[in-house]
Amino acid sequence: MRGSVVAEKAGVPTVTDVCSAFVEQARAIGGMSGVPGGRVAAYPGHIDMHSVEQRSTYFRETVLPQIIAALTGPVTEPAGESGAEPALRDIVFSGTFDEVNEFFHGRGWSDGLPVVPPTIQRVEQFLKYTDRPCDEVIGVLPPSNCAATVWSVAVNGVMAGCRPEYMPVLIALVEVMATPQFNLATAGATPGWEALIILNGPIIKHLGFNCGVGALRPGPLPNTSVGRFWRLYLRNVPVFIPGSTDKGTWGRNFDVVLAENHDALDEIGWAPLSVQQGFAAGDNVVTVQSARGRGYDTAVRGSTARENLDRVSYALLCFQQNRINQITSKQSMLLGLTPLNAGVIARDGFPRKEDVVQYLWERVRLPARVIEAIGDEGSPWEARPGFGKDLRDAARMGLLPELYCESNDPERMLPVWRSPDELRIVVSGDPGRNRALIIGSNIEHGLATSKKIGLPANWEKLPKR
Repeated sequence: MRGSVVAEKAGVPTVTDVCSAFVEQARAIGGMSGVPGGRVAAYPGHIDMHSVEQRSTYFRETVLPQIIAALTGPVTEPAGESGAEPALRDIVFSGTFDEVNEFFHGRGWSDGLPVVPPTIQRVEQFLKYTDRPCDEVIGVLPPSNCAATVWSVAVNGVMAGCRPEYMPVLIALVEVMATPQFNLATAGATPGWEALIILNGPIIKHLGFNCGVGALRPGPLPNTSVGRFWRLYLRNVPVFIPGSTDKGTWGRNFDVVLAENHDALDEIGWAPLSVQQGFAAGDNVVTVQSARGRGYDTAVRGSTARENLDRVSYALLCFQQNRINQITSKQSMLLGLTPLNAGVIARDGFPRKEDVVQYLWERVRLPARVIEAIGDEGSPWEARPGFGKDLRDAARMGLLPELYCESNDPERMLPVWRSPDELRIVVSGDPGRNRALIIGSNIEHGLATSKKIGLPANWEKLPKR
């Protein structure tokens, strides 16, 4: 549909052919992209599940008549919702707690859990924790193309059960959503990826975020409510709704915020993730990346750095072998180490995270023939014209670094991700346990994007619980 939108705006009539399960999403994308009533032809079922003969029959007998009818018949504009968008302080409903929740749930404004009624009084408490005007537009978010305002951040923060003092973090998260690099428009992709939020800076202690045992477990109010805010905001402002704009095949629940353990970092001498992302030590920063599944969790043991890193290398290799058909795309990969493992590694010859990343980059490799064999049925091999089964073809096309075509030896050892810069390290979790966590992005969807958290001028004087 996005291709049709470009053509239609240029005055070229088009019909978008989609599998039947995607008709509603295609029409929603068209309407939200400025082409309401876009012509859609539905292919029955899913094309990947049919033989060549079945595809030919369905196209000839089912799809082609729809295309002809759509191009020769009138364009019908879908009926829009009646009523103007309420102003910032308009009261949309009054009632008891239960009545408010029933009303919000009926309108699709809740995530299925009870919401805190966003009264004007509660919302204004949140606004005390920012110097930005309540009607300021942070960005325009796809697919709804609705403006994300400071006011809407506060409203959804209240609903998610956040405390007012979390407001600066919430604003930074919406700034990430509005950043083109993050590619928010893909948040409804069929793999059903979720956002992983990573927090750095003194604000972790100021607001009581958990960075110890069960760092990704729901329970602590800051980690849990801020994680919930992300998913609730996606539903209510950019309007990602399962079944239409959100086609996550399985989908999953939101992740709680992953806070890095700065005390552990100070003890071993490593810099926080925020510094790797280009910020100064001591800055309060949120980093968000897509997470396809909950990742790969593995035990890491040994009394030396290399014993630990050998186990991490093997885990990374196992993890990436399942994703090797994504090798031609940018990725954001996260390696989570506990303070216990990070301490052993740091004190035994790896004084910086960058040293660990470089070691792993040089070690986690496969023979070229293995990568090519695994990739034979992967999307890059089939979807990009001119890309043969030789990694050198991809490198010549600019899809891979030159490293991948420096030799034609099928036994040459090659990295299983494109660049050391695509791997990031976070230290968190149970300080008494020895488990590593590996999380990968959904290819270029939701690449790791960071924003500095802006605090109001009177931050130190404002009450915090």
